[in-house]
Amino acid sequence: MQLGMIGLGRMGGNMTKRLEEHGHEVKTYDPKVESTAGTLEELRDQLDVPRSFWMMVPAGKITEDTFQTLLGLASEGDVVVDGGNSNFHDSQRRYADAKSRGIRFVDAGVSGGIWGLEVGYCLMVGGDDDAVAQVEPVFRALAPEDGYAHVGGAGAGHFVKMVHNGIEYGLMQAYAEGFEVMKSSEFDLDLHEIAGIWRYGSVVRSWLLELLHAAFEVEGPQLEKIRGYVEDSGEGRWTIHEAMAEDVPVPVITAALFARFASRQDESFAAKVNAALRNQFGGHAVLPES
Repeated sequence: MQLGMIGLGRMGGNMTKRLEEHGHEVKTYDPKVESTAGTLEELRDQLDVPRSFWMMVPAGKITEDTFQTLLGLASEGDVVVDGGNSNFHDSQRRYADAKSRGIRFVDAGVSGGIWGLEVGYCLMVGGDDDAVAQVEPVFRALAPEDGYAHVGGAGAGHFVKMVHNGIEYGLMQAYAEGFEVMKSSEFDLDLHEIAGIWRYGSVVRSWLLELLHAAFEVEGPQLEKIRGYVEDSGEGRWTIHEAMAEDVPVPVITAALFARFASRQDESFAAKVNAALRNQFGGHAVLPES
């Protein structure tokens, strides 16, 4: 089928290549990368009706601006897919805005990162049946076998992807803590080797563990080539917010998010407060500022 891909970054560019390898015709627009179209209007004119547009741009203002522009350019019956990590509330609003103009909107949670070109992308899709059906050949080409599902109505795709990423936070933090315990132990452990053997037969084997094993090879046996500074892109926060709204306890995901906050501090002021208090009430030693 024919698709207009908007955004050719690490994800959008590889997704375009995978679709073309599977025989789909992809027209592209990205102001920073060589594309088939120089504007969104030109991209529209390169597509046959009913058109299918796929936004693969960062969540937030860029997505909103792109969506609003597409609403002004698209025709009744066209489909707009948001494949970024948008908040599902925004996706529900965009669905309603599009529907009021006769335009169909689909939210697609995409997981796979830079490896998706080779192994495929897991796709969690939300939207009306007819809208999803129009773009389904693309979904099936992008996903590996059994890696795609139409999970529900408008917003459901991005909701499921949000929870997926919250779970990812917890899994990553568990690996991080476990390997730090081993690194700090009395034993001279080869962490690269341990990550390697855990990939086979272990109950904690996973793709994340395979990636950690690869990271030890690239970044050094003590990961000495990188700094332990961990950003978050928002989905963990959103997961915790929704859990609070639903009175659902999510202590692991919450702790994992807070650990990311702590990773960005050169010096913890909270730790200074603790040290000062222990000195005040117990006379415990404090270390001077270096």
